[in-house]
Amino acid sequence: MAYRIIVLLIISSAVANIYAIPPASPIKCTTGTTGCTLQNSYGVWGDRKDCIASKVIYPTTQDQLLTIVADATKNKLKLKVVSKFSHTIPKFACPANGDSSIIVSTENYNSNIDINVGELTVTADAGVSLRALINKVEDAGLSLVAAPYWEGVSVGGLISTGAHGSSWWGNGGSVHDHVVKIDMVVPAKQSEGFAKALHLDATNDQLFNAAKASLGTLGIISKVKLKLENGFKRSITFNFTDDIALEDAFTSHAKAHEFGDITWYPSKHTAVYRHDDRVSINTKGDGTNDFLGFQSNLIVVAKSTRASEKSLEKTKNMKGKCAMASTFIGYKKLVANGLKNNLIFTRYPVIGRQGKMQTSGSCLYSSSSDIVNACAWDPRIGGLFFYESTAIFSADTFKDFIRDVKKLRDLNPNNFCGVDIYNGLLIRFIKASTAYLGQPMDSVVVDFNYYRADEATTPRLNQDVMEEVEQMAFFKYNARPHWAKNRKIAFSKVQKRYKNFDSFMAAKTKMDPQNIFSSEWTDELLFGSKGEDYDGCALEGECVCSEDRHCSPTNGYFCLSGYVYKEARVCRYAQSSLS
Repeated sequence: MAYRIIVLLIISSAVANIYAIPPASPIKCTTGTTGCTLQNSYGVWGDRKDCIASKVIYPTTQDQLLTIVADATKNKLKLKVVSKFSHTIPKFACPANGDSSIIVSTENYNSNIDINVGELTVTADAGVSLRALINKVEDAGLSLVAAPYWEGVSVGGLISTGAHGSSWWGNGGSVHDHVVKIDMVVPAKQSEGFAKALHLDATNDQLFNAAKASLGTLGIISKVKLKLENGFKRSITFNFTDDIALEDAFTSHAKAHEFGDITWYPSKHTAVYRHDDRVSINTKGDGTNDFLGFQSNLIVVAKSTRASEKSLEKTKNMKGKCAMASTFIGYKKLVANGLKNNLIFTRYPVIGRQGKMQTSGSCLYSSSSDIVNACAWDPRIGGLFFYESTAIFSADTFKDFIRDVKKLRDLNPNNFCGVDIYNGLLIRFIKASTAYLGQPMDSVVVDFNYYRADEATTPRLNQDVMEEVEQMAFFKYNARPHWAKNRKIAFSKVQKRYKNFDSFMAAKTKMDPQNIFSSEWTDELLFGSKGEDYDGCALEGECVCSEDRHCSPTNGYFCLSGYVYKEARVCRYAQSSLS
């Protein structure tokens, strides 16, 4: 099986982006029905319940935004904004239930990208894609310093959700900390025409600091002005090594390399240190970061990988999962995880323009309508289907988290092969932020993806291990959830984890007093839902189990304590609830 997969990977990489299908629109409006359905890019929300609105509007100008908000204010309607990508996992984009809810799509609000070379800034419409922004900036001989690793986001969307790269240098890795001005359309009094455009910058700190990471709950972002720097290149080398000193090395690595990160594969006792530094624009090299996970995949490869993993899950074959993990990690090392010196990877370091190295997402683009390649997670092809958990730690607590995960790993390293099939634990760095819902101190971000079953009632192999890591992060170490990722339990008591949460809510009350941009979904996440209480609710992170029925006792999964973090309550495959 492993040999077959690696052959398919090589073929898939060779023909990537030939005859690829672009992602589908997240909004579906069916003729003859009332209302439209909003999905995220995976096709399924965390609770597997649809998001429905009465209609969708596609504005193209700020004046149209003003008209939309004024009409909603006057007629007590509910609004939610979504981009053409809809890549957020929690339901912040979901409108409130009822006939009065409207989706505002910024897909067509993407005409303007204005660069001021003299002051080193760029101002863009909220619907402009990150790739379009970067290309325009680079064409002007300038560079945007911070960007998320995935480029399938809009300017307004990435500002709203705290999107980030990796850096403790300068203004840090969060894009919102490079914002100098935001234009936002908000509700207003009748005497002001029921809507107005606010022009927010550092001169009105309270509203600006709220708007820099607003979660779509304050108003509609119209334009964003970002700080730029003179153009530069990046030099990247991946160093595959033992993870023995990881808990002591992460701080020095972040301080030594401006854009450094670390990928940790616990089951293999391997840490991959990304040596990623700025170099002069005159440095020789025309490299590209075409991250392997974001390349177009042959649909047959994505389907084969999913089918193999489902089979291993069904038969509880940990050794098979470990063989898959070894295959994928070996292939990533062979091709430098998608780095290319020119057309292919030949040697380290890989050096290229900032705009070609800072973000990627080649599976977004197509040259034909023929269905051959796609993003591996495209819900139309039956490919990868997984959870994304992202915990943000205070730097001074992260060392102990690594030690705890190592203790859990050392009980049986094979238990971590499932997460290593994806991307292990990706460790990145972001600085303290003035945004109210940004990070209150220098922080370490940990992303980990892992298998999700086709059906909500199907338990997963070693799911107790991932649940213990998840609860260890959010409950023992009080990590903060990434606003655009995570399962519901990560948002438990989230308001207590941000020292400026009350300031954010005060700004929200001022900007949207009628709660036009709120819904039951956003309230549930912002105010830290306790979770659901139904049979099987813990299987998908809708609750932390407290009874066996929250797991799947008929399939042998019972609610038990964690192995290392004893206070954790996890769904474990066992002989009985007394095991």
